[in-house]
Amino acid sequence: MITRLIISSLAVLITALTLDGVTVEPWWWALIVAVVLGLINSWIRPLVKFLALPVNLLTLGLFTLVINGAMVMLCSWMLKPHFEVDGLGWAIGFSLVLMLVSWMLHLFFPSKSKKKKK
Repeated sequence: MITRLIISSLAVLITALTLDGVTVEPWWWALIVAVVLGLINSWIRPLVKFLALPVNLLTLGLFTLVINGAMVMLCSWMLKPHFEVDGLGWAIGFSLVLMLVSWMLHLFFPSKSKKKKK
């Protein structure tokens, strides 16, 4: 669990450094952003996805990008002085780049459960 938290924090920090419209200051706030974003994605996002199901079906799932961006914007609003996103477009970009960076970091640092399966 601690390894996943460190990887998520590192992914948030790398993504924030990559995108101009996203700032995390000071750098160690990436850990708090990772925790808050994880809580938002596990508690609020499923409810929003369920409520937006008709729109999501009409857009063939593309509305999920807007939902992910809105969750990043919510996290930014909650952690305002230390984590800032300049708009919904940057939030959607942040969620996409964060997904890619997290995937790449998990390839280099697999969890113990994946090591045991091999």
